[in-house]
Amino acid sequence: MSVTVRVPAKVNVGLAVGAARADGFHDLANVFLAVGLYDEVTVAAADGLRVTCEGPGADQVPLDRANLAARAVELLGARYGIAPDVHIHIAKDIPVAGGMAGGSADGAGALVACDALWGTKASRGELLDICAELGSDVPFSLVGGAALGTGRGEKLEPLEVGGTFHWVFAVADGGLSTPAVYREFDRLTPVAPAPEASPALLDALRQGDVDALAGAVVNDLQPAALSLFPSLTEALAVGTSAGALAALVSGSGPTTAFLVRDAAAAEGVAAALLASGTCRAARVADSPAPGALVR
Repeated sequence: MSVTVRVPAKVNVGLAVGAARADGFHDLANVFLAVGLYDEVTVAAADGLRVTCEGPGADQVPLDRANLAARAVELLGARYGIAPDVHIHIAKDIPVAGGMAGGSADGAGALVACDALWGTKASRGELLDICAELGSDVPFSLVGGAALGTGRGEKLEPLEVGGTFHWVFAVADGGLSTPAVYREFDRLTPVAPAPEASPALLDALRQGDVDALAGAVVNDLQPAALSLFPSLTEALAVGTSAGALAALVSGSGPTTAFLVRDAAAAEGVAAALLASGTCRAARVADSPAPGALVR
C-alpha cells in the first residue's frame, strides 16, 4: 500500500520582517498565498527510511535526514511509537531553492501521507505542531489557501480571498540560501521596525481586487535577495515591461513573481521572460490553492 499527497507552492504577497530575535529567527508578518504549482509525495512501507526524488531540480534535493520529508516521518513516528520504515518518493514541480517553500511542502506532504498510511489519525493541531517543529513555512504548506503567519511565520490566521489571482514565476538559474538572505537583511537593515501586515493588502485579498493587490504587495527580504543575486533586477524589469501589474522576489528568492490581470496576460509575460534569457523557466499558476491533500 502507498499514499500520495499533493502539496502546493507558496508566494509571499506581504512579507514584513522584524529584527533578529535571541533565538536567531525573525518576527514576521507574513501573508502567504498558496499557488497551483505542486509537489507530490508518495510514501510506502519499506525496510528502512529511504528518500528518492524526480523532476526539475531533483539533483539538488537532499536524500538523507536533512530532507524535511524524512524528518517529518521521524517526528510523527516518534509521537506514536512507530518505526519510520517508509520509502518517501518526491515528484518535484515546485522550484528547488526558489523561495516557494518546496522543501516545506515536501515535509507537510510526507506528514499527511504517513498519517494516512499508518492510520495515526493525528489531529490537525498535532500535525501543525509537528510542522512548526520542522520549519517556519511548513504549517502553511499543510493548510494552503491564504493565511497571515506571525511569530517566525508558523502561527497562522486564515485569510479570506475574494477571487482568483494569476501569477507568473520566473525560475532563476541558481539558488539562494534563506539563512544567507536573512543575514544580508540584518546587514542592510540594522534597525527593523516591528512587522505588521498591511491593511490595504489584506483588504485587496478579501475583495479579490487585483489592482489593489498589485499596489500593496511587499517583500522586506527583496533588497537582500537582490544584493546577493543582482541579475534578478533584470528579470523584474522584463516582467514589468511585459505587462505585469506587480513584480517581486518570492520569499527569500531567487524565484521572481509577477502578478498579472488574467490568464492571457500570464502567457504573454511568461513568453517575454523566457525570450529575455533572464530565467531558465517561467511557470504560470493561479491562487489560492488548497493545502496538502491525499490523492
